[in-house]
Amino acid sequence: MIRAQDLTKDYGSKRAVDGLSFTVQPGIVTGFLGPNGSGKSTTMRLILGLDAPTRGDVTVNERRYRDHPSPLHEVGALLEARSVHTGRSAYNHLLALAQTHGIPKRRVSELIDLVGLHEVASKRTGGFSLGMGQRLGIAQALLGDPKTVMLDEPVNGLDPEGIHWVRNLLRGLAAEGRTVFVSSHLMTEMALTADHLIVIGKGKLIADTSVDDFVARASQKVVLVRSPELERLRATLEGPGVSFAPAERDALEVHGLTVEQVGEAAADASIVLHGLTPQQASLEEAFMNLTRDELEFATETEKAVA
Repeated sequence: MIRAQDLTKDYGSKRAVDGLSFTVQPGIVTGFLGPNGSGKSTTMRLILGLDAPTRGDVTVNERRYRDHPSPLHEVGALLEARSVHTGRSAYNHLLALAQTHGIPKRRVSELIDLVGLHEVASKRTGGFSLGMGQRLGIAQALLGDPKTVMLDEPVNGLDPEGIHWVRNLLRGLAAEGRTVFVSSHLMTEMALTADHLIVIGKGKLIADTSVDDFVARASQKVVLVRSPELERLRATLEGPGVSFAPAERDALEVHGLTVEQVGEAAADASIVLHGLTPQQASLEEAFMNLTRDELEFATETEKAVA
């Protein structure tokens, strides 16, 4: 479990993290989202004790990270896949870490196989691609069989097969009762992987909720309705805050009303309906809607879209 309370970090006059309070629960995958410059990486560094908070506190498994006698057995983290000695092989990199924590050699071999680096285990990491580096970083995070796993953008550089593998790995770790905290800019992948979301912008908490509730909160009232009497239905539904958009044949998008409101109005007017479908936003659309005012850096086009 990760618990942050009023977590704040200033760098001179710049406030990178501003009063964050949240809890990352075990047994589920928790996604950590935010625009560029929102404070995600700083928050993760604070969790690992790499930076000291200006105010507030954060614990992992009821202790500050630095107070764990064997931190690799408590917390496995990937913040920067390239933070390895480029002259060492993948195997020797993991072995060196294992020997500092009394972890047997067989665990190194197990993880090399798990992350799919068996064929390149003896090669220097300086020649690794980004995807290979990510796999090595994940192996490093899992080396101590930790209760808590925290990964920053773990699917960067991976091919579709690798992304699918990471998704199944994270969900499998959560199913074992571990705490899994992962950041990503790939919204479609996060929608398939995460159960819960913590969303921040400009260092502040925007949302701490399930994926379904996050999407529902951002979704507008849009209903796709099918009927042989569209013109009469449109006249019946017209009113303040209601608009329409054309859809495929014999269908109409109704904006500003719920499925129940459209159905009841059609029933009252004895209008035949062949279908009523709520149109829900994707996670990406929901994220863009709820963070539009939190962009630290944006082009003029992005500002116009937001």
